Amino acid sequence: MYLYSLTLQRPTGIVCAINGNFSGGKVQESSSPEARFSISFAPMTTVGSKPFSPSKFSAAIRSLAQFRLTGAQKDYIVVGSDSGRIVILDYNKEKNVFDKIHQETFGKSGCRRIVPGQYLAIDPKGRAVMIGACEKQKLVYVLNRDTAARLTISSPLEAHKSHTLVYSICGVDCGFENPIFAAIELDYSEADQDSTGMAASEAQKHLTFYELDLGLNHVSRKWSDQVDNGANLLVTVPGGADGPSGVLVCAENFVIYKNQGQQDVRAVIPRRADLPAERGVLIVSAAMHKLKSSSSSFCRLSMEIYLRSHWSMMVTGSPN
Repeated sequence: MYLYSLTLQRPTGIVCAINGNFSGGKVQESSSPEARFSISFAPMTTVGSKPFSPSKFSAAIRSLAQFRLTGAQKDYIVVGSDSGRIVILDYNKEKNVFDKIHQETFGKSGCRRIVPGQYLAIDPKGRAVMIGACEKQKLVYVLNRDTAARLTISSPLEAHKSHTLVYSICGVDCGFENPIFAAIELDYSEADQDSTGMAASEAQKHLTFYELDLGLNHVSRKWSDQVDNGANLLVTVPGGADGPSGVLVCAENFVIYKNQGQQDVRAVIPRRADLPAERGVLIVSAAMHKLKSSSSSFCRLSMEIYLRSHWSMMVTGSPN
């Protein structure tokens, strides 16, 4: 016998939020999941805007991301949940709802350590998506179009690494070269075998780049480098003709720019004057905006301090 639980009142806690152009045209919308419901709405500055109909999910939403295929006029939504499936949604103007166009099963249901769904990362050019678990498993799906211009999704490509904890993943903007995904990982294989606790205290986090070879249809580890053990979040830096590529590694009290073959650049996170010296500062969320008329990009980082505050920085064309 299987039991299913529903509450009388729908959840109101916001898990995450994204923005994009889901209906087509020159309108920006945002989408925010509330546990088992996803509500999308147009900004109030848009004349005649109204909330879209809520889309109900029989699962706990854990992550959300938007992507746009090259040359497309609107965005799709990728949903990571505890259902053991990756779901892609497309907005239907006529019905004012999000239609499920793809649903791929890859694991058991439930919030499990090694079943992907906790993390989502999109290639900035919309060619692939990586969905990862808290531990070990990461899957990459190639996104494309068929002859009828309908979205297609490939079979999953594995990028697993045993005895590894994952703290954050993101897509690396490398233009139209092979898609690259970055991950903050910690290998605990030695700590698992050491009963004294010395190996656990010396465990080191690493920033790892995973490359998807579109020709061979294979995912491989391209590059790995040590990062601060306080690293908790990755932010994509525009690449190709728009910037230097690479990622911003958000760590305790610092933001570090890292990229393969380039020198690290470290910036101290501003602190409030009344913040105790022993209390660290962490970046909890970030948003990157490209400036069309400039070679710079604007990045806003949200910090975890007594009250929520923001810190902004400019990412220019060269890190040096």
